[in-house]
This record gives sequence, C-alpha cells and structure tokens, in this order.
Amino acid sequence: MRNRASSTLGLQGTLVAVAAAALTCSGGAQAPALVGDTAAALHGARSLTTTPPTTTPQQSGTTNRLQAVSPVDENVVWASGKGGTYAVTTDGGAKWTSHVVPGAETLQFRDVQGVSAKVAYLLSAGQGSDSRIYKTEDGGKTWKLQFQAPADPNYFYDCFAFWTPTRGLTMGDGVKGRFPVLRTHDGKTWKDIGNNLPAAQAGEGAFAASGTCVATQGEKRAWIVTTNSRVFATSDGGDSWAAHGTPIAGGTGTAGVFTVAFRNPAHGIIGGGDFAAAGIVDNVARSSDGGKTWKLTAKAPVPGAVFGLSYARGSGDEEEEDGERDGEGSPKTVVVTGPGGSAWSADEGETWNSLAGVTGYWAVAFASPSAGWLVGTNGRILKISF
Repeated sequence: MRNRASSTLGLQGTLVAVAAAALTCSGGAQAPALVGDTAAALHGARSLTTTPPTTTPQQSGTTNRLQAVSPVDENVVWASGKGGTYAVTTDGGAKWTSHVVPGAETLQFRDVQGVSAKVAYLLSAGQGSDSRIYKTEDGGKTWKLQFQAPADPNYFYDCFAFWTPTRGLTMGDGVKGRFPVLRTHDGKTWKDIGNNLPAAQAGEGAFAASGTCVATQGEKRAWIVTTNSRVFATSDGGDSWAAHGTPIAGGTGTAGVFTVAFRNPAHGIIGGGDFAAAGIVDNVARSSDGGKTWKLTAKAPVPGAVFGLSYARGSGDEEEEDGERDGEGSPKTVVVTGPGGSAWSADEGETWNSLAGVTGYWAVAFASPSAGWLVGTNGRILKISF
C-alpha cells in the first residue's frame, strides 16, 4: 500500500477513528497507526489444544513499531519495523538486539525473512524508490541492497515470502493494470514476473500490514491476497496464476484481505476486515481446496481488521505436497492479531477465544506450537506458547 501521508487511529476499547492514511495502496487503500505510536504511518482434523496459551512480554531494544516477525526456529527470530529498524534474538527472546540499517533510517521494514542467525532479508514498503529489498549474510553487520523500485511513486511493494532460502516472491501494488510481482531463484537477483499474473483491478494492491500478504507452501505453491479481496494462487512457482474471490468485503480503500497462511496444499486461512470499522466485521475465511473457494468462519473478536495470522505450528509440520491428504492430524490452531485485538482458535475458526489485553500487535508467527511471537507498537514483542 502506497504511503501518502501520516495518520492516527484512536484505540479506546475499539478502533474508532481513521485519519488520512499512512499505509495507502495505489488505489487509495489505507492502514492505520495507533495513538501512542507517534501518530505515524501505518502463517487436520484434530485441534492442537483447548488450553489457553501463555504470553510473555519480551524486550526488543527499540520503541519503533515492529510490523513483521520471522522465526527461523525456537531460538533464532528476526523482526522488523519502521525507522529502518530490525531486531534479532538467538536465544528465544531472552535477549533481543535492535539496530538500524545504515542509510535506511527513514524506511519502514514491513517484512522480514529470517534464514539463519546470519542470513536474513528485509523488505521496505514505500513509494517508488523507498520500496527496497536488503539481505545480510553476517548477522546484520552489513546489508546489501538487492532491489530498489523505480522512482515512480505508483510503485509500492508490500510483502514477500520464500519457499527456500534462495527462492521467493515479492508482491507489489498494481501499476497501470499490472502487478509488478518479483521472483528470485538465487536469493540475489529479483525479476519482474507481473505478466504471469491476472490483470490488476482499479486501485488493487495489497496491505503492507504484517508481511503476510503472500504465503508459500511446499516447493512451488503460493498465494497472494489483495485489497479487493481476491486470492491469486500458483502451483508452479509463479509461472502461472489463477484469481479467486473471497467472502470478505473489500475494495473500499480500507477493507479487504490483509493476510494469508496455508497448512498444507489444500487447507488455508485468510484474515482481513475493515480497519476503519469500530466494531467486528466478517474478518476470517478458510479454504479446503487450495484457495479456489472460501467460506467465512466465525468472526474473530478483533475490532476493525485482522492484520496478521499464523497457524501455531512449525515448518516441519507441513504435510507432503501431494495435494491429496485432507489435513488429518495437522494442527488447526490459529492466532490472529490486529491493532484492535488478538484471538486464537483451536478449530481453524469455528470458535474463537480473545487474548485479553493483547492490542496493538500487527504480526504473529510461530517456530513451533510452544514458540510464537507477536510484534507491534512501541517495539513490543510478546512470546506466545501453547
């Protein structure tokens, strides 16, 4: 979403006000910031558990809003946010260190991909040349600029996701009816594959809210979600894509699908809503056919919009990519989060449980059921364990 101006959003029990946006897609979609956040822009059949998770605050070492989080395993976790900031831990969060990428002090790192304690990617979302991809191979001591968008302010990149440490996709808002989506095969160079995707509708882009508008699964499957509440799906690594509709309302500039995750080739979940809404709207849907069709779940108790979601599982829990299994035995516990609140479900959205007092968190991801992290405003990090 294209960043046109600063904004504020009051959080007084619910989301109640949106001013001129800080996260804006090229067609006018916007995402909020919270009061107290300096008024700046804005990832079966059996459930894992019915016991509520435990949450433990951790110290990130920064007061900048953190907007994305990427666990490598239960010890190594990367997070990123505004002010050119990233944070990393190698001991499960007992100690985090935060730093600013030199020369990126004004950028907003709205997505991060951790590969190891030494290797990670950062995506900055911003107008034109402020959209960039950096990579470190020495634990953050140095960062190499791999991609920088054209100076044209219509370009705005939102999020990325990876199949392997060197194969990934980056989503960009529509420009003149075309999505300038990027792909890398070597972890070094990024090439535009926009001609492979469906045409962009008027004003269609993605929400750069939590770094989860793209999800990958297995070796070649991926899904992209948009502000117009469409899902694009590929099963061949991005060579071809199909567009599918969803029942979450979108296309208004403040509403749409923000986040997507799949637990196997067939079963996935999306979250979204309307960040301008004060109450709870239809905000979660799931698919059992690889994203072709979607059905609303119960409404997650998160006012406004769900910015990020994740299955409470690790990457090692993925089932074989044969497209035939129905998910039996695969964990169905999901955590959703957004500025207005956070919640969890043990049954993939049939029922929801609020996480009391957990507001202002924008992103969530898990290394394992017992090791997940939420990140949000004022540099806050919350470990969540089932």
